[in-house]
Amino acid sequence: MSESPSFASEPIEKLVVNTIKTLTIDAVEKAKSGHPGLPMGCADFAFVLWTKFLKFNPANPHWPNRDRFVLSAGHGSMLLYSMLHLTGYKQMTLDQIKNFRQFGSRTPGHPESHETEGVEVTTGPLGQGTGNSVGLAMGQKFYGAAFNTPEFAISDHHVYALVSDGDLEEGISHEAASLAGHLGLDNLTWFYDDNSVTIEGKTELSYSDDVASRFKGYHWHVISINGNDQAQVEKALTEALATKGKPTIIIGKTIIGQGSPKLQGTPKAHSDAFGPEEVAATKKNIGWPEDAQFLVPKRVEEFFNGLKPKWAKAEEEWNAKVAAYAKANPDKAKLWNQFLKKELPENLEQILPVFPAGKPMATRNAGGDIVKALFGALPNFIGGAADLAPSTKTWIKEFGSYEKETYGGRNLHFGVREHAMGAIVAGLSYYGGLIPFGSTFFVFTDYMRPPIRLSAISEIQSIFVFTHDSIFVGEDGPTHEPVEHLATLRAMPNLCLIRPGDANETSYAWAVAVRNKKKPTVMCLTRQNLPVYDRTQCAPASGLLKGGYTLWESKAGTTPELILIGTGSELSLCFDAAQKLGAEGKAVRVVSLPSWDLFEAQPQSYRDTVLPPAVKKRVAVEAGVHMGWERYIGPEGKMVGVDRFGASAPYERLAKEYGLTVEHVLEAAKSI
Repeated sequence: MSESPSFASEPIEKLVVNTIKTLTIDAVEKAKSGHPGLPMGCADFAFVLWTKFLKFNPANPHWPNRDRFVLSAGHGSMLLYSMLHLTGYKQMTLDQIKNFRQFGSRTPGHPESHETEGVEVTTGPLGQGTGNSVGLAMGQKFYGAAFNTPEFAISDHHVYALVSDGDLEEGISHEAASLAGHLGLDNLTWFYDDNSVTIEGKTELSYSDDVASRFKGYHWHVISINGNDQAQVEKALTEALATKGKPTIIIGKTIIGQGSPKLQGTPKAHSDAFGPEEVAATKKNIGWPEDAQFLVPKRVEEFFNGLKPKWAKAEEEWNAKVAAYAKANPDKAKLWNQFLKKELPENLEQILPVFPAGKPMATRNAGGDIVKALFGALPNFIGGAADLAPSTKTWIKEFGSYEKETYGGRNLHFGVREHAMGAIVAGLSYYGGLIPFGSTFFVFTDYMRPPIRLSAISEIQSIFVFTHDSIFVGEDGPTHEPVEHLATLRAMPNLCLIRPGDANETSYAWAVAVRNKKKPTVMCLTRQNLPVYDRTQCAPASGLLKGGYTLWESKAGTTPELILIGTGSELSLCFDAAQKLGAEGKAVRVVSLPSWDLFEAQPQSYRDTVLPPAVKKRVAVEAGVHMGWERYIGPEGKMVGVDRFGASAPYERLAKEYGLTVEHVLEAAKSI
């Protein structure tokens, strides 16, 4: 297909925008699914941002000082894929655009950071990108505080996010925006695609927020424009970059599906393929050859090729600055490289606390000592709690608070914003070089499942510390007592869940977490004290590194006739019951199984040494639902667990009422 003669005289700004629009409708039409409306309505914004403001180098997608662009409205993924292709990201070929939403392509329906270079974060569930963008902005501020000097600003980039009506309706956006305003993150700009259209009709059906007033209340700078007017977009972005002390939201009034004669401004433009007739009509309407498919005009290619030297030069100048910085600040430069590589001390286990036997200790308290040790050993280790640090034991006063104008603090204060905390922790991980964590009570994972799941999908190192991990929370009652939560998180792929059985297992749990660079880690810790095992009489706590191990057995070197399997606080019930059975002459083994996924990653030969297939008499003990334990106890085994909600009472009483006692474990063992 030859190009239209009008391409030669068309203003390049319009020609690029129409290229974005036609790539989008062609890709969606070929896939017979997708969301063409947002890319068409936001093409003007994308053109201005990417060609005049965004600091990046497509030849090096991982340049540390690049600006970050977050498409929180991930359904509009063709906008991002079009820009990645046009600007020259090697992975984003035209063939990838043609394979939009197809198996194995770099262009999935919603952007996935681990699949596609140039995609900073995985988005799709609306609102998640808002929290991620705040995490990215916090990460830049932390780097700036750690490394910038009066002479050299080696971390000075910006974070942009494109958010939709749906993003701003989601509760997480309120949480994230509130914290961003409180922290004065002036390196963050959201562009709000205010197109007044939702899937069910007009947004006025369910949404009438005064967005400007809302964000002014959050201490944001607010700019309102016509989002389809490139001059206004450019002026607004210039103003946003000049604004100090607060983040900016640009409220851009746009037309969804702009250019489609029949569908622009309607819900049909949101998530439907236009159909051949409307695709042809749209192309005709914007002056495009009607039978051309996936056409990138030569002038557009030449235009972006002409920008590549500018983008490359920006990185070259930064590299020269970093070289001069390294000469003037060799220690900081060394630390910078350690950050980027996430280098860990070779003697990591030796850095972690060793807890003496004999003195009971809650694993949350042990966790606090461990976090303090990690803060001292890992300068890129950063985290905090959702207003529960005194309970989760994650506040380490020696390392200061991350606050407005004191962005070098290592203790993060998320406030009562669990959902945003999860997404911000993920954003800090996406940023690169940081080992972030967030903490709260285990029951509140109900507020956090989306960012935990997206962290697992994205293969990033988010760490979540959850204390008060069972009905032994006690007096707070069933609303605060997790029962089904272990099972639901164990069901999640690529998630490492660890429920350590004593203080020393907790140290090794943290060793796993800081080394887990390709998956999130969830730690479940107790409120109540647990025994600290005498490791001269029991196996070393390093057995946790394999997920499960033989803690103790009454007749070492022989095949046991009974295996008691425990996790967390219930490991002690197994241990105490085994002592009694051993005294009766029984050959009994106690297995600590704090992490199913770590255990399943071991060779079958190892797993069989811990849980010999020939031994059918098994009892598992855990203060959670039975679901899933069948794989370890088999059809002949017994489970001592909790299959109903908890109650409000001292935890000692709950143990008796729910059968979480040594006596009940013995009863189950003898009944097999």
